[in-house]
Order: sequence, then structure tokens, then C-alpha cells
Amino acid sequence: MQHSEPTPEFSRIVKADAVQRGEVVEVIEADAAERKALAERFELEAIDRLKATVRLTRARGGEMVRVAGELEADVVQTCVVTLESVPNAVKDGFEALFAPPELVPDEEEEMDFDATMAEEDIIEPIVNGRIDIGELTAQHLSLALDPYPRAPGVELPAAAADEEEDGVAEERPNPFAALAKLKRTPQ
Repeated sequence: MQHSEPTPEFSRIVKADAVQRGEVVEVIEADAAERKALAERFELEAIDRLKATVRLTRARGGEMVRVAGELEADVVQTCVVTLESVPNAVKDGFEALFAPPELVPDEEEEMDFDATMAEEDIIEPIVNGRIDIGELTAQHLSLALDPYPRAPGVELPAAAADEEEDGVAEERPNPFAALAKLKRTPQ
């Protein structure tokens, strides 16, 4: 029995062969059932609207397809402090590069990670000659969501607020520090 990937909640397929010399522009919008399924996937109260304008062009000598999109969504998240509903408008741009599987670096190969490498330089495979711009849009929506939504006027407790302002967790004692000292102490 062959294992198949689950069908994404918001799937809009573009055939890679349809992208030739010019730019292909697709405007996609999630229907009510797709928005409900995505809201469950992303643990949101609701997604009231999800729309994207996606542009596909040939890249790197025509062997690859560059996908650039702009998404807009109206979502309802849950306040991390009060658990109240928090409506949020999300707007985000995204890019990705797709290539035939034989041109995609093998995940198991050691890939030199370059911190200057842009997200769009990570090459995604074109699967069966198809690019799912709906799933790509959904993935980027999940990345654009506020990870700590708060109801208007609600502040985090003091300790959490300090942590958030610094962008790093407060320095806590390392539980292994005592062990390290013992190891260094000559017997």
C-alpha cells in the first residue's frame, strides 16, 4: 500500500508547464470550508477571509519557477492573557523557488547553511509537474500570525513583559553548572 500525503486544506494547483516566457498571475481565495479547516490547523478561532495574489515566472535559465505572492487575511486569535477573541488583519509578502526534483538538493546531503541565504533561495520540489500555491499561501499565513496575540489594552505580567522586551529569556541559573564545577575540581 502506497502512503500518500494528506490533501492540504487550501490547495490551488498551477501546472509548472503553464509558466512559460511571461508572468502567470493567479488570484486565489479560500472558501468557508477551507478557512474553517485552516483555522483548526493553525489553532485559530476563525479565518474570516484569506486571499492571495500570486505571480509565477520562470527563473534561473527557465529551469525553475519563482513564486511571489501577497496574502491578506482576517483572522480571530485568542488573547494569550485573557483568552478573549482578538481580531487581526494580516498582510504579508512571500517568495519561493520551485524546481524539478532532480535539481533540488537532497535533504540528507550536508547543506552548507548560510545565514545570508534568503528564504526564497531554498528550493522546493515541483511535484508531478505541479505547484500548490494554496498550500504555499497557507504556510506563509501561519508564519505571519502574531505568536502572542493580546486583547487591546491588555499587558503581559511583568516577568513575561521583560522577557519579551529583551527578546531573550531572563538569565536563569544553569542546572548543570554545579556538575561542571565538580568535573573541573581535581580529585
